[in-house]
Amino acid sequence: MLIRCLSIFALFFASAVAIAEPAPWYWWVSQLDGTRVCNQTSLGSGWTWEPTPFKDARCRVRL
Repeated sequence: MLIRCLSIFALFFASAVAIAEPAPWYWWVSQLDGTRVCNQTSLGSGWTWEPTPFKDARCRVRL
């Protein structure tokens, strides 16, 4: 019974991972000098993000 439950859990977890999508990319603008960087996560407190999401690491293909 335990093996069956673990198998079902593993199958459910694998299917959830299979449909996951990568995080979007955003332009981050430096508050100090206006430099723009394309990144998925915040670069720190001195950066603000532009709310348009992109699909690629160069921030060229919009979602």
